[in-house]
Amino acid sequence: MLKKTVVLLYPNFSEYELTVALSILMQGQKPTIIVGVDKVPIKGESGLTVLPDTAVKDVNLSEIDSLLLTGCMDIFPIAEDSRYITFIEKVADSAEVIASISSSPLLLAKAGVLKGKKYTVGLPPEAINNIGVFEPANYSQDLVVQDGHIITARGRGFITFGKLLGRALNLKFDDHWYLENI
Repeated sequence: MLKKTVVLLYPNFSEYELTVALSILMQGQKPTIIVGVDKVPIKGESGLTVLPDTAVKDVNLSEIDSLLLTGCMDIFPIAEDSRYITFIEKVADSAEVIASISSSPLLLAKAGVLKGKKYTVGLPPEAINNIGVFEPANYSQDLVVQDGHIITARGRGFITFGKLLGRALNLKFDDHWYLENI
């Protein structure tokens, strides 16, 4: 049985930041599971409502090999909710690939996943320095950063981010679907 990629969603999640990654997961026939803190509809920042497949408490971690996180309009309340952070900590223990875009690397930092790793994040520099969970010396201004099994990106890097996720998972996909310059 192929292991699954968990797509963790939260209120006001950014739909567009997931589009290429989800398309590549589909092309590569990688099973995914959409997860929320509860199994109730979650409305994204553009108004798309998604019903999670399951809740964090019901995820079988032995079936998971990767984690995909998107940003959201206001990540700070999500970062203060221990249910998200605890879930990320549990998944990160065995995940072969962790991909986090826009503001969501804050969740990884709160969960201790970014310790000693180069990263980027879609937050202002003063937030990175003042929040107290990031290692500012490891911050990169690059649009997309991969350090080992962890991929981070700022929101506008969503195309490269999705392609790096697909490559990290050794998926077969048509790179031409996602050309940025035609």
